[in-house]
Amino acid sequence: MSIRPQWWMSLQAFFVPFTQKLLQETQTTVLGRFVGRFTVPVLSGKNFNITYLPINRSITGVGETLVPHMVLREIVKQSANRALIKKCTCRDGNKCSNHPVELGCMLLGEGSKEIDTGVSRHVSIDEALAHVDKCVENGLIPFVGRFKADDYLWGVKDRGKLLTVCFCCRCCCVIKNSIKYLPEVSKDSVIKLKGLRIETDHSRCTACGECVDACFMGARTLKDGRILYNSSLCKGCGKCISVCPENAVSADVADLEKSVAEVSGRIDSLIDYR
Repeated sequence: MSIRPQWWMSLQAFFVPFTQKLLQETQTTVLGRFVGRFTVPVLSGKNFNITYLPINRSITGVGETLVPHMVLREIVKQSANRALIKKCTCRDGNKCSNHPVELGCMLLGEGSKEIDTGVSRHVSIDEALAHVDKCVENGLIPFVGRFKADDYLWGVKDRGKLLTVCFCCRCCCVIKNSIKYLPEVSKDSVIKLKGLRIETDHSRCTACGECVDACFMGARTLKDGRILYNSSLCKGCGKCISVCPENAVSADVADLEKSVAEVSGRIDSLIDYR
């Protein structure tokens, strides 16, 4: 087992604001470019391949089962081990006032057995699924996939046996607040759920701009009193649906079984978590 005492989380949290700022400057400042030489390779290719799972009940074709539950239930059940990080260091470092710091990441697979109990709880399948429920009910949006940085952060040997499930908030997540500033190779590593389409009903939309502020990729803009949507920039987190006060934004998934199969297949090609 790795050595990661409880103070390790506090140390990570301390550096979160600085890390976020430097990632946002990887293409604009000398220091940012220098840091980018080391961080961009970790945040691209086979080292970084994630998909956000929208939490909205209003997604057509899904019914009353939320997408994260559909995707994560089988993954959790099949995982060799499960560890819950005791604190979200992003929320802790950014002093989040919207979501509990205690709702941390979930790491799955043989690799998670190596994570120190000073920073994590090793849990049963039922406890892991209960954690998913609690995070989704709190409005946190999960991403699932390969995030090699977690091997380093939590002291796990890089053997491709650690699957990350992170529960993100728009206000504090380092990835959400940095990814649009990174090179295309990093942006392309955040892959939208296959078949997900997001629509705006302009007859109901009041152009209040809530969805514009909520979009971490800048896929939604306000021009001449009308919301414009760039689907090529959208990463499918579904936050725009959640924040719209007029329920003018909706989504549908053309073939959810195919979408889930694509995510599962991509995960299997990168990580052995069973």
